[in-house]
Amino acid sequence: MNNSKTRLSARQIRTKMTPYWFIAPATITILCLVVYPILYGIYISFFDTNLVNKWKFVGLKYYLQSMTDASFLHSLGKTMIFTVCVVGGHFIIGFILASILNGKIKFRTIFRGILILPWLFPDVVIAYLYKWILNTQGGILNQLLMEMHIISEPVGWLSTSATAFPCVIMVSIWKGFPLVLVQILAGMQTISADLYEAADIDGATRMQKFRYVTLPSLKPILTTILILDTVWVFKQFTLIWLMTSGGPGSATMVSAIEIYKNAFSYFKYGYASAQSVYILLICYLIGVVFRRLLRDE
Repeated sequence: MNNSKTRLSARQIRTKMTPYWFIAPATITILCLVVYPILYGIYISFFDTNLVNKWKFVGLKYYLQSMTDASFLHSLGKTMIFTVCVVGGHFIIGFILASILNGKIKFRTIFRGILILPWLFPDVVIAYLYKWILNTQGGILNQLLMEMHIISEPVGWLSTSATAFPCVIMVSIWKGFPLVLVQILAGMQTISADLYEAADIDGATRMQKFRYVTLPSLKPILTTILILDTVWVFKQFTLIWLMTSGGPGSATMVSAIEIYKNAFSYFKYGYASAQSVYILLICYLIGVVFRRLLRDE
């Protein structure tokens, strides 16, 4: 009898543990690749270290220093402007194209495939493609503008402070809008046609249908994609680094590049880690604020 109860108990334990065995690989992966690096980065931020044999505890020194560092504050300002412009561009273009593709137009499937291509290309490919297009000598953009007599001599699009930042913003918008487009289009296709028919019966205009039918129906999707897109853009590094490396001067010096240079050019690992913690907190607050502002009543 006791043996039977023991076997039953063991069987029950195995049954209860089965779900945890299934999620164990994903959990271990997240702990190793996400949680551990974050915790280690926070740990480093309290030390003046070379990561080998120098570990001098400095407490909150680097956090306080970052708050008064003009370069870091400047990069934060650039990052804010960059994020607002790029995310805004993603949603404007995404909404316009999604509305068009949601209608009955010829070759709709082909256009959907073409418009998603920028998102599929790696950042490295996009960065070098646009470096060639915007190249001062031999760049296709300068050649076209000169042939159209819009400019009289080549323009250094990525080597001039006035044009480098807008160019990086435009490239980032072009690279990322398909993600927003696909999400919005998918959401629009789930909206019942009965809602639009009821709005037509009530005499609603196209703008009123967009405001009172489309937007409320898309709210859950918009909240999710807004948070994800904002955080991804806020941490943008690859495109800007490969196109301008933060230059000319500090024209495109966003926070990610500022932190990278502090860590791997100036070897200030503790200082760079403290700045990274600030970025982590900002990204977390972005998610919290958006969720509260866009939550369902």
